Amino acid sequence: MKKREEFVHFNEVAYDVLKNYLLHQIDSVKNIFVIVDDNTYIHCLPILFQKIVFLKKSNIIKIKSGEKEKNIYTCVQICKNLEKFKATRRSLILNLGGGVITDIGGFVASIFKRGIRFVNIPTTLLGMVDAAIGYKTGINLDSIKNEIGSFYVPEFLIIDTHFLKTLPNKEIFSGIAEMLKHGLIADKKYWKQMNKIQIDRNENEWKDLIHKSILIKKKIVDRDPKEKGLRKILNFGHTIGHALESYFMNINQMIHGVAVTMGMIYESWISCEINGLSITDYKEIKSTLSVLYPMDNKISKLEIQKLLLIMEHDKKNEKNKIQFSLLKEIGKCSYNCQVPHSLIKKSFFIN
Repeated sequence: MKKREEFVHFNEVAYDVLKNYLLHQIDSVKNIFVIVDDNTYIHCLPILFQKIVFLKKSNIIKIKSGEKEKNIYTCVQICKNLEKFKATRRSLILNLGGGVITDIGGFVASIFKRGIRFVNIPTTLLGMVDAAIGYKTGINLDSIKNEIGSFYVPEFLIIDTHFLKTLPNKEIFSGIAEMLKHGLIADKKYWKQMNKIQIDRNENEWKDLIHKSILIKKKIVDRDPKEKGLRKILNFGHTIGHALESYFMNINQMIHGVAVTMGMIYESWISCEINGLSITDYKEIKSTLSVLYPMDNKISKLEIQKLLLIMEHDKKNEKNKIQFSLLKEIGKCSYNCQVPHSLIKKSFFIN
């Protein structure tokens, strides 16, 4: 595994690292493939070309934007393009986009010719602090999130905080949800720092907060890269959150940050009931998250039954039991916690 300080590079230094790597590790610019979606093709690719001019001669593979594109058919489309442009095992994929692009691009890199190199250049806050880190790649199987995937390590991670200026506020808040989660599961001081988050923070403050969030996640991932134990704490808020996101994917799309925030509130209440989280901590979590993400979504009893069915596909489950990661206190998290269906249902009706 690469050392943390060698793996993540920021802003201008990051482009210097990438340019040097491309000039010395890649045989030809024709062996470089940049995967983008409709949005990053317009807003982000010109910035990359401005920073590294010779990438204008690389091979651009564009896909449609959106979570619905994160499927095996899109992967086949990308693989056909790689074949068309004569990609080899010496080729390199640059994933320029949010979580959908880095998940798909990483997965394709892991399977094409049994594995080629890739670099993640996340362009969303969510991608920077979550999706692009962790050596996980994945695509959805119908409405089940990340059901197909692999563990595959990128060469390194390029973080350009200037890309955040291209995002609508809802996408910024989606990333903030994961940053708050990192504080809740592993670093109370960071949680307190994130409590004061303002969307108009200056660039240096954003860089510092993003860097801390990345290091929290990467420290956990490096200790448990294949998610056999400790890494499961990163799923706090995601057992219910992913079920919500999957259910509403084809009905009334709910963005990841909102789904996970709702999941964290519900799962904090469950933590309070069975894992020793204090009522004081629970109220602090709920009040903080509710201000950032007002919970306008009312879940019906019929929808809860459908959500439970989705949760039964969760990858953490063992022996047909739904497994949760639950808080012991702010900054400390347990994993492999079994929660009865009755308590899960009850969590949706908390005040």
